[in-house]
Amino acid sequence: MAENQLKLIPLFDTLSNMSITKNLPPIAQNYNNDFQHAWQFLYSYRGSEATFNSYRREIERLLQWSWLIINKSIKDINRVDIERFVEFCQSPPKEWIGVKNVARFIEKNGSRIPNPKWRPYVISATKHIATTNYFISQKTLQSIFAILGSFYNYLIQEDYVNFNPIIQIRQKSKFLRKQQNLPIIRRLSELQWNYVIETAELMATQNPSIHERTLFIMNSLYGMYLRISELSASKRWFPQMGHFYRDADGNWWFKTVGKGNKERIITVSDAMLEALKRYRQSLNLSPLPSPGENTPLLFKNHGQGVISSTRQIRSIVQRCFDTTMERMQQDGFTEEAEQLKAATVHWLRHTGISDDVKYRPREHVRDDAGHSSSAITDKYIDIELRARHASGKKKLLKT
Repeated sequence: MAENQLKLIPLFDTLSNMSITKNLPPIAQNYNNDFQHAWQFLYSYRGSEATFNSYRREIERLLQWSWLIINKSIKDINRVDIERFVEFCQSPPKEWIGVKNVARFIEKNGSRIPNPKWRPYVISATKHIATTNYFISQKTLQSIFAILGSFYNYLIQEDYVNFNPIIQIRQKSKFLRKQQNLPIIRRLSELQWNYVIETAELMATQNPSIHERTLFIMNSLYGMYLRISELSASKRWFPQMGHFYRDADGNWWFKTVGKGNKERIITVSDAMLEALKRYRQSLNLSPLPSPGENTPLLFKNHGQGVISSTRQIRSIVQRCFDTTMERMQQDGFTEEAEQLKAATVHWLRHTGISDDVKYRPREHVRDDAGHSSSAITDKYIDIELRARHASGKKKLLKT
């Protein structure tokens, strides 16, 4: 394993640097065709950075395991191998596990080279949680089967393999649990959310040059149900102030591009509009954006370019969560603070949606959230915009 550890390097760079680091890595010298087919497959998902990142993670793990552990080309992998791979993912060796997320490649002497600190698997940890046990969720297991199944279908179409070993696994139930009940929506309690937004407000008051942005991010994720990718700039989407706009009826909307590269408009409540005004004034801008204004929505610290990494937004939100936990513990809400440790950025979107379905028509919430419609709800897609906006106009950002 020590030898493999030395060879264990990332294979594929970020989407923006994919073409720069296409050179065959040392561990792939005997598997050039594997690498080239995987590179082409991943690059075909360049329309969505989030999807690309998910596919890159699972494909890269498969290649590393296939080449370093069983010394096989992916075209020779069979059903039993895939089952062994899934078991490997459930309990990878310590040499394959990192304790924090790091960049896959780093700049050195004008070139991008593999980061020696990178590992295929990472233990999720914050300053409040320390663990040496790697855990794989049911959602990740489902992702492994889905992504690898898609990958092998692609390889079949490319005449690189003759069959899909994922399909040949007849008893995925030994890996995947069946849910008899509706999935649990991971969200913040009313107390937790009020503490979180109050913490963001305190941070903004104490250090406005940094944390007015934090406050706006928290309000946007909750108040408009935004996904993290809808706040960060990418080749596919560049959020700007001008994406907030007023229609002929005087109603405010926010235009975004979400999952599946689908454009949608989101109701901007009166409270969210006030949050926008506060944020813009902290940037020395007019209270409301002018039509077509191309000022970036989120700048890096001190205006050093725009935020183009979802990781940076996660870090901003986590800092607010961490500070909130400390405040809740000081105020005696130990259990609620402990539960907040598990919260992620996406919980804010779930919390906003869950709070709104209590009083807004579900089809209005569905369209603002950008949920894909089922056959049952298709007839509600073309709903009247004024009624939809009226139901969301009085939404509060804190109670």
